[in-house]
Amino acid sequence: MLRKHVSSLLPTNSLLYFSFLTAFFSAGETLAQGCCSGGSGSPIAGGASQGVLQDRQMEIASSWQHISSDRFKTGEKDTARQFDLYTSNYLYTKIAYGVTKDFTLSLESGYYLNKTQYGLDKSDTISSSGIADLIIFPRYDVLNRTTEEKRVELTLGLGYKIPLGKHNDSNLVYTNPTTGQQIFTTSPPIVQPTNGSQDIIGYAFFYRGFPQHNFRLFSTALYIRKGWNSLGQKFGDYASIGIFAGKTFFKNLSVTGQLKGEVIAPMQHDRNIDMLALYNIDVKSTGNKKIAFVPQLSYTFKAFTVFALSEFPLYEYVNGVQVSAKTQVTAGISCRFFTVKSVVPKEGESLFECPMKCERSARLSAGKCKVCGMDLVEQKR
Repeated sequence: MLRKHVSSLLPTNSLLYFSFLTAFFSAGETLAQGCCSGGSGSPIAGGASQGVLQDRQMEIASSWQHISSDRFKTGEKDTARQFDLYTSNYLYTKIAYGVTKDFTLSLESGYYLNKTQYGLDKSDTISSSGIADLIIFPRYDVLNRTTEEKRVELTLGLGYKIPLGKHNDSNLVYTNPTTGQQIFTTSPPIVQPTNGSQDIIGYAFFYRGFPQHNFRLFSTALYIRKGWNSLGQKFGDYASIGIFAGKTFFKNLSVTGQLKGEVIAPMQHDRNIDMLALYNIDVKSTGNKKIAFVPQLSYTFKAFTVFALSEFPLYEYVNGVQVSAKTQVTAGISCRFFTVKSVVPKEGESLFECPMKCERSARLSAGKCKVCGMDLVEQKR
C-alpha cells in the first residue's frame, strides 16, 4: 500500500535513484535501481554466502534489513541533497532443501515494512509497504574435494526472479479545492516494493577451507540480467564479486569479513516514453560502481545460527546525482535440520562413519561419504 502526505499543492522535485546494497547474498539492496526483492542489488540477503546443503537437509532463514541515507553524490563527490532522507525496513525469508548431496533448491521472498522518502524540510513524504519478489534459486555443487587438511568446493547457480508486489502504484499530488478533482502521479521506483521485471540470476561460489585451523576463504560472483517491466523500463544489470575470510572461535562463534565490489549499469527505457516527464526519472542519474567492506558475526547453538552484519562503503562512483550509501545493517536467524532420522545400529550390526565427521554420513555398511566422498570407517563399539 502506498501513501503520500502532501503539505503543498505541488510536489517537490526529487531524484529517484540511489546506489545502495546489502551484503549477501546479503546479500543487498540497491534502492531504486535494484534487481530483486523490491530493488535488491543482491537478492540473497542474510548470512554469509554458501554452496549447497547436505543430502535431505533443510534450512529456514529469516532476516531483517534496515537501510537509511541522507547523503547524495555526483561522481565521487558529495553534493546537495535532493530530499531529506530515505529509509527502508525489509523482512527476508528463505526456505532451502538439499535434494541431493550436490543439488540444493531454495525459494526466497521478502516483505517491506516500509520504504519511505522524506522530502526537503519534511514538506513532502512518500511511503510504501508490501510484498516484494519471489526468487527461485537452484544451485549445483560441481566440485567438492575434502581431506583432513583441506576442503575445496565450487558451486554454480542459476535463479529466476518473479515480481509479486506493485511497481506502478501512484500517489496523490493535488486536490482541486473547488471541484474535489484529484491528480495522481506514478510513485518513484525508490519507494515501490518491486521494480516489476523478471530477472535471470547467475551465481558462482568457491570455497577453500582449512578444518584443522577453523579458517576458511571463499568468494562469490553474482550477475543479474534485468528484464523489462510494464512501464517500458529496464533497470541496469547488476554484477558483483565478493572475497571472504572467516574463522571460528570457541566452536560456536564465527567472524567473517567480506570485501565486495559491484557495478550497476545505467537504466534503459522505451524510446517513445519520456521518463522525466512521466516518472520524474533522469536516466543519466542511474548506474554506479562501489567497493565496500562487510563484517559479520554469527553464533551457532545446535541447529540454530544467529547473525548480524553491516556494510561500510570504501569507494563509490555514481552517474549524475544519486543517493549514496550510508547506513545498512542486517540481522537474522537460520535453522538447519535433516528430514530423515539418524542411523541407529541394532545388536550385532556395525556403524560406519566419515572420518571427517560429516553430518548424516553414518551408514550400516561400508561405502563412500555422501558429503565429502571419503571412505567410511567402521566404528568400534
